[in-house]
Order: sequence, then structure tokens, then C-alpha cells
Amino acid sequence: MTEENYKYRTSQIMLRNQFPGNGVWNIPIIPKFQERPGDFDDLLLIGFDKTDADDRKHPDRMVHFFLYDYRFERVWEKPDSVLDRLYPYCAVLTPDFSMYLEMNPVLQLYNVFRNRWCGAYWASKGLRVIPTVNWGDTSTFDFCFEGIEKGSVVAVSTYMASAHGNRSDQKEWFLTGYSEMLRRIKPEKIICYHTPFPEMEGNIIYVDYERSSWRYLDTEQSLRKDNLEDFLIGGTYRPERDTMESYLIGGTWKGGGSAYGGKWRPNPNKPYDGRYIGVPGEIKRTFKGGYWVDTKIGDDGRAIMERHYTDHNQPWAHTNPHDHPIHWNNPAGYPDPQPAINYPNGAPEFKQWRGACNMIKYTVSPDNPSEQNRFVSISDFKTCMKWHGEVEFMWNENLYSITPRSNGKISISMAYREDTEKLCDTSDEVLEYMVGSDRLRDVITQVTVLDRSI
Repeated sequence: MTEENYKYRTSQIMLRNQFPGNGVWNIPIIPKFQERPGDFDDLLLIGFDKTDADDRKHPDRMVHFFLYDYRFERVWEKPDSVLDRLYPYCAVLTPDFSMYLEMNPVLQLYNVFRNRWCGAYWASKGLRVIPTVNWGDTSTFDFCFEGIEKGSVVAVSTYMASAHGNRSDQKEWFLTGYSEMLRRIKPEKIICYHTPFPEMEGNIIYVDYERSSWRYLDTEQSLRKDNLEDFLIGGTYRPERDTMESYLIGGTWKGGGSAYGGKWRPNPNKPYDGRYIGVPGEIKRTFKGGYWVDTKIGDDGRAIMERHYTDHNQPWAHTNPHDHPIHWNNPAGYPDPQPAINYPNGAPEFKQWRGACNMIKYTVSPDNPSEQNRFVSISDFKTCMKWHGEVEFMWNENLYSITPRSNGKISISMAYREDTEKLCDTSDEVLEYMVGSDRLRDVITQVTVLDRSI
């Protein structure tokens, strides 16, 4: 055996055995975080992909890894290469290598080990480290909390569980693991990235993910999208690319829970959601803020077509009525209304599916309460756009409409003002639209939402 081979096989990067561990798997233990005055005052985070060794403008931020895993694989593969990017900040949350429910259990265990090892390594290099906690189903509870001392400060993210409010299975998954974490770790403080659930107990430090995004950094940032196909098996992997699209808020995320974000379910707090599910052959009718909606139910009990008796305040783009085919061919099982089918020469009869009954059967469905139409966050708005939602809202006594187009664009305009229309490629571009003197992004949670289809 050559000396070179000996050094390789006995190196710490090969063996990863230099830190004390606990549990049957000897998961490395991360030392308790030693709090300093002001650490958690109006806390903001910075994504690892936005860190810079020369950053002197954000010393009060903590580094987070609520990003796609490929964005930070280097912290495991070449741990020394990232240290200079971490030192400028007041603390570092440990990596959040994913714990998807669909993952092979060996990979879940491996990712827990990697999360803790990186934290222990950084602590040994003088960084102040806070463990990020994630979990899968109950079968992971035997190892996913190891390596964290009782009474530690920890970090969690509710985004995957709450970005889609009607996916109650994801909330249930999150709260089950969260309760187990409280029981086993008894954390002193819990940094919560994204809005906490009311049911969450403990000393929670809420961190606004939007204010922690690149848009609020005191530096120039460029927005560059990646072709995610490059990172699939067989693609051309590019390990050194660290800039990503605003943490993909409202789009595809990463972390825990279902890899697909959970299966869609009608939200009991939003009665209008229920129109998508029904008895095969029926037509459900809803009165929405001044117009009727007819929803046709197919053989499998899910909506297949919807007719809107309105032009959505955009008569140049919609006839009254117009139809929307409803697609379901996505892993999350989400109702996905397609762009409008217009009828400039008059609409055909809106017939039942396969003539299920001799007479049309209408089931009257309630509309949502006005409070439930409100956008509670930017991610809520982006989710609506992702699934081709149509929106009408008021701001400063002016009415605006947002609708999808058949060419993939998203239209936003003042009501009946084609001259104010802007065709956008992304929801982020929609959010840059000026509603009077205000940018929509800055007021989207304050506007009065009169109507939204998703």
C-alpha cells in the first residue's frame, strides 16, 4: 500500500468519525449554541447561495440551507472550501439535506448524518452553529433527532407544510414530527422559517422568508434561472453553480414532507374548493361575486370542465361565457384549470358528462368567505399563479384582473383598460406590476381579493 493510498483511506473526509456521536448510528453531536445579546432581534437569514466571503453588509444574518440539495452538496464533499463564505455571518444553520417521505430509508439516515456532521465540523472551526431539524414519517424518529443536545436552539421550516393551505396531510406530517421534536429535544428556542402554525408550542422565533430573500439584501443581485433537467440522472451536473431563483418561493421547493408537496384536498375553510369534487355526471353551480360558475364532474368524481359567465373585466381576452378544461395530470393531484376557451359566436350548451342523467343536475356550491380569498403571503399568490388561477382585486378603489393566457403568459390589467395590460412570463414579473403608485409585490397581502379561482 502506498503512503498516498493509506492517507486517503484513513482521512477524516473518508471516515467521518472524528466527532463524538450518540444513538446506534453514532450521529455526530452538535455543541449547544451559545446565545449572545441581539442574536434573535428581528432575525433575518441569508441563503447559502447568496453568501460571500467579502460580505460586510449582513453580519447580523444567519446562513440557511432551505434550498435544493444540489445547491450545497459542496459543504459535504469539500467542507473546507466553504468556510470563508460562512465566517462573515453571525451564525450558521446546519444543512437541510432532504428527508422526503418517498426517499429510501437509508438515504434519510445518510442525510441526517450529513446534516449533523457538517454542523459539528463547522463548530470545530469556530463557527456558531444551530442545528436544522427535519424528519420523515414516524419510522425516522429513531434517528432524525440524534446529534442534538437537549435544550438546544434549533431551526425548522414550515414552508413545505403550509405553502399549500389545503394540503392538510402535510400539516399533519409536520406537526407530528414537531411534537416529537419538542418531546425529545426540549429546545430552548425554535427558529421558524416561514409562518408558524397556531398549534406549534415552544419559544418560537419567527423569520419572515420573504424579507430574508435576495430582494432585501443590501447588495446587487442578479436573477439567473437554472435548467433543472441538468441535474437529473443522466444530465450534465454543474456543481459550482450557486445562484438560484429566489429560493423558488411558491414553486417547487425542497426539504421534508412529500416530494410532491402532498396530495391536494379541498380545504374545508374554502368551500369553493369543493366544486372540483362531486358525483360523476353532475354540474355544480357557484355564484361568485356577481357571476355564475358551472363545474362539470367526470367519471372519476373530479371536475373536467368549468364555465365562467363573466369576461373577468377583460372583454378583449374573454367572452361571456367562456370555458376552462380542468387537468389533473400532475404528481400532486392538483386541479389545474387551463386557459380560456372563448366563444365569440356564442357558446355551445354546457352538457353533462356522458349524459349521466336525463335532466341536468345542479348542485349549488357556496363561495369562499372574503377573508379566505385574501393572499396571506407571496407564496400563496405564486401558488395561485402556478395553477393558472384567475384573480380580481381592488387596490385604492381601482379594480384589477389577473388571468392566464393560452401562450403561457399571465395577464394583469386594470378592469376594462386594455391599454394597462401587461403580459408576464412569471408570477415574479406579475408582482412587479405597478398598481397605482405601489408595486404589487409590496401590497399583495393587503389588496381586497374579490375573486380567485384557486
